[in-house]
Amino acid sequence: MIVRKIREELLKHLPEDLPFKVEPPPREEMGDYATNAALVAGGRVKRSPRELASELAEKLSRRKDLFSRVEVAGPGFLNFWVAPSYWQTVVQRVLEKGDTYGRSELGKGKKVQVEFVSANPTGPLHVGHARGAAVGDTLARILAFAGYEVVREYYINDRGRQMEVLGRSVWLRARELSGEEIEFPQDHYRGEYIRDLAAKLLSERPDLLQLPEGEALSLCRDFALREILSEIRRDLEDFGVFYDVWYSEKELYEKGEVEEALRELQEKGHLYEAEGALWFRATAFGDEKDRVVRRANGEPTYFASDIAYHREKFLKRGFDLVVDVWGADHHGYVPRLKAVLSALGVDADRLRVLLIQMVNLIEGGKLKSMSTRAGEFVTLRELLEEVGRDAMRFTFLTRKCDAPLDFDVELAKAQRTENPVYYVQYAHARLASVFRKAEEAGLEFPSPSEIPLNRLDTPEDFRLLKLLDFFPLVVEEAAEMLEPHRITYFLLDLATALHDYYTKHRFLSEDEERSRARLALARAVKQVLAQGLNLLGVSAPERM
Repeated sequence: MIVRKIREELLKHLPEDLPFKVEPPPREEMGDYATNAALVAGGRVKRSPRELASELAEKLSRRKDLFSRVEVAGPGFLNFWVAPSYWQTVVQRVLEKGDTYGRSELGKGKKVQVEFVSANPTGPLHVGHARGAAVGDTLARILAFAGYEVVREYYINDRGRQMEVLGRSVWLRARELSGEEIEFPQDHYRGEYIRDLAAKLLSERPDLLQLPEGEALSLCRDFALREILSEIRRDLEDFGVFYDVWYSEKELYEKGEVEEALRELQEKGHLYEAEGALWFRATAFGDEKDRVVRRANGEPTYFASDIAYHREKFLKRGFDLVVDVWGADHHGYVPRLKAVLSALGVDADRLRVLLIQMVNLIEGGKLKSMSTRAGEFVTLRELLEEVGRDAMRFTFLTRKCDAPLDFDVELAKAQRTENPVYYVQYAHARLASVFRKAEEAGLEFPSPSEIPLNRLDTPEDFRLLKLLDFFPLVVEEAAEMLEPHRITYFLLDLATALHDYYTKHRFLSEDEERSRARLALARAVKQVLAQGLNLLGVSAPERM
């Protein structure tokens, strides 16, 4: 890609660790790319930035295979006009690399764990969880494509008070279904799914209500956990999300990981007792206040579980990077977790947390509210059955994950260009149609070395070629910045350029040489569209 080549050419004449940028200038007439390299280097090498820029421009202008012009602008910016011949050869590179085009060695095989969704198994997944699933799974795909060794993980909160409340909720509904009048507690799970679970359990265990209360509650809890977790797994798989590891919090305790983690912190002097509880000195590592890890009643807090879990990730399983995808309501939790990693001797920057903002689901002009306990929410399954996997995943990735998202159900189902996923998929299907017509016409597709590249010479050709060249950089930036929406934005730009091209030019004409060149361009665009959609977990249809 040209950005990398520009950087390589500049670094031949500048210090290697120079933090300069190469990016498109604010206006098209200023060139294809611009850099602040001379401005950044001026102070380092004790030269006037403009004088240094002039010297660099003169040297780089000799690379006629790369640049048609290199000019100095302002106080020392360099503007580059890339040689048309370079853009034209992009088609060959895309087609020669095939499905590997866009891959990189950025990750160098580093081990990355992406933990996402990890919703409490106390009810069905809702659309907020679905957004987290789309972000986490897409990010894992991008990181793997960029050369990382990726593990997808779901952390199961299968112990603690919420599981006891779940078991009691099912038990009370079972008693109610058996004719008993029950005053159902407000703080219990009241969704219709609880009644369904109770009915199913009663059909399997008609003796449920004859059992001692403790035994019945335990049975209800374990049954509900198993059933809900099975439904969660099924919903996620139908959404295109598959995990390498399902990690149980209960097993974390059974293996002694929690006590081991607290013992290590105690030995390092990072815990103290006060008010009958055990506290972590979080303020010593930048948090706003110290945190309880064991309550006065001897029960470990959720924070204690998270300490042990993240200690195990870094110090036992050896992940180089851990990415946690959490709901935005967990933002206050990040500093305390980073504080405890520092206390354990782990570089806190090795933990990256993405916060998923809420989804405003709009249907029939009304905003749906979501409350798991009250049962007033739209499930992932319901939305999946109504709009489909592709529309859901693509729409969830049309905004940065830390920005709220309005999900318009009617638009997501619409077969028109205002629907972004339809717009991109239609671009791919359009190109598939071009190849069917070429086959009917008996037009042979050229090998990469035989493409008449000089016939790709219109502004619309160059716009597509530049975008194709940009794709590997988009993948790397999406991986580095942990921003999967960059792929979505790129695909929308590429689809827009393709649709514009289609209205202005014919891929197949009486000019056979130009047709062969344009068919090669079409295949390259189709290939990159398919690869980008695959990274999003979205299909690339051949017909629409």
